[in-house]
Amino acid sequence: MSASSPLVETPCEYLSLPALVQLLQAILQRHGCSAEVARCLAQNCAVAERDGSHSHGIFRIPGYISTLDSGWVDGRALPVVEDVAPAFVRVDAANGFAQPALAVGRELLVRKARAAGIAVLAIRNSHHFAALWPDVEPFAEEGLVALSVVNSMTCVVPHGADRPLFGTNPIAFAAPQAKGQPIVFDLATSTIAHGDVQIAASKGERLPPGIGVDSLGQPTQDPRAILEGGALLPFGGHKGSALSMMVELLCAGLTGGHFSFEFDWSNHPGAKTPWTGQLLIVIDPSKGGGQDFAERSQELVRQMHAVGLKRLPGERRHWQRARSQERGIAIACERLEQLRALAQG
Repeated sequence: MSASSPLVETPCEYLSLPALVQLLQAILQRHGCSAEVARCLAQNCAVAERDGSHSHGIFRIPGYISTLDSGWVDGRALPVVEDVAPAFVRVDAANGFAQPALAVGRELLVRKARAAGIAVLAIRNSHHFAALWPDVEPFAEEGLVALSVVNSMTCVVPHGADRPLFGTNPIAFAAPQAKGQPIVFDLATSTIAHGDVQIAASKGERLPPGIGVDSLGQPTQDPRAILEGGALLPFGGHKGSALSMMVELLCAGLTGGHFSFEFDWSNHPGAKTPWTGQLLIVIDPSKGGGQDFAERSQELVRQMHAVGLKRLPGERRHWQRARSQERGIAIACERLEQLRALAQG
């Protein structure tokens, strides 16, 4: 665009969160999800869109639809909760989505965490295709500390290797603070989230150096080259690679789910969701020593600001959330028309 070119704004319509959830739920039910599964996925997707996490918002809906239509995932799966130890819960997602599996295991997980001080939820046979922070933030809103990891499909080259093996393998953390919103972050152990590469490719944009390689293993800034036979790199070289390995072990080795390289979706054209596992660790900080944990969190935040930090992890999401709650969730009119058409069949 030249300096004299006018800035053209995309026409948008503004929806409330309940209205967007209702629309997305209708789409997912039409494509094979039960009402409860559709509600869980729609809520997750809508809150991501509300909070400006566009690579995990309505952008994901076509991927859900193609995956469901391919028969790769069971949109009506009934997850099975297994109470296996005083501080350990297992859930078999039964080849369904991870969010409903978390929903059915959540009450027992919280009860165990408050009783024992810490508890683990191990989800296997699950599909996770969304942002990870919505899984952990609600625990912090209840005064708990939560850590979750999920592995993905093979698309990341381990540091020092020449072929992809790991997934983007994100890590999410949430902790309460005495005033304001919980401290929450969600980061991929790859240089960038896979969804952000897809968005860049759809817009014809180039990526920064050091993000990924092409099919020949050569560095590239072309997102299409990464998606079409290439791969992402781990962030921070060997450090991100080690964290990605840890996620694989926790989400597959420990839960009984698949490693990122263990599933084969070649007989399901259109499948997009990785069939792996997820681990959540929830801690009751009231069992710790010293001052109230939320107050200690607040003190850390104060000191971070005192040394010049302008924005905490997750603050942009909270700012966007407040804006969306005030005016509604902005959705491009063309995109909204497509969503409404999908809901009607």
